[in-house]
Amino acid sequence: MKQRLIRMSSHRLGLVVTALAVLAGCASSPPAHEALEEARSRLSDAQRQPQVAALAPSELARASEAVQQATQAQASGEGAARVSHLAYLGLQQVVIAEETASSRAAEAVVAGASAERDRLRLATRTRETELARARQSTAEADSAAKTEALSRAEAATRNERELASRRERQVMDLETQLRDLDARFTDRGAIVTLGDLLFDTGEARLRPEGTRHLDRLATFLRRTPAGRAAIEGYTDNVGSALANQVLSTRRADAVMRALIELGVPADQLSTQGFGEENPVATNGTASGRQMNRRVEVVFARAAH
Repeated sequence: MKQRLIRMSSHRLGLVVTALAVLAGCASSPPAHEALEEARSRLSDAQRQPQVAALAPSELARASEAVQQATQAQASGEGAARVSHLAYLGLQQVVIAEETASSRAAEAVVAGASAERDRLRLATRTRETELARARQSTAEADSAAKTEALSRAEAATRNERELASRRERQVMDLETQLRDLDARFTDRGAIVTLGDLLFDTGEARLRPEGTRHLDRLATFLRRTPAGRAAIEGYTDNVGSALANQVLSTRRADAVMRALIELGVPADQLSTQGFGEENPVATNGTASGRQMNRRVEVVFARAAH
């Protein structure tokens, strides 16, 4: 009887040890569903962006296929490590699609400016052709009126040439400044994103190091006095919608005040708070919430 009790105790002890080992294994492996959910949310956000759908359709299709593979792996009961790996690959494909769309949008903006430059060059060549004809006419009939017309044509040609040259320099300068500001290009125009690291948690007062981040932005605005910038505040969905609306407005106003102190004319700037509206990432993860806590400076697309 005693030996039987010993065997039963040993058997139970073995079951307890096995259960503890299983629990330890589960604790050491992060749940695959969290990574997969973030990949799905990021893909859904990308699919709702007209710019990504229009400018990177093949990249977006590959991202959708990769996320679907991760979903099928989870449904098939494959291991958490396998599902997490496939979810990570799907998320990277989404990032590639978004960055590809942003790059192609930037190329379109630069192409538009280059087209304007080419138009001015063509106008200059046309003016030079007309000038050559005017000279020939003057040589054939030496009259005071035609000499005066020739003089005006020469002055107009010089002006056209100078305008084309200035426009070409502006195009090159615009390209450089946009690259330096890490702007992304959308249907609304160029957007510079300022993360929430400029502020303490729940506060709207700029941190001292935050002001330094605005120097390049202020320099760009001072050098383009005809430009207009809309400063927009956003938050994550933690807290009440009213509190988030107020905080986003106060943060946008704080950025505007800082830019004015750095010499940007007030009539170039406007502000608006959107609270937790228009998230750029899922609010289900800490990294997603941090991306949603932001201030965006929007430079409206210039008309050609």
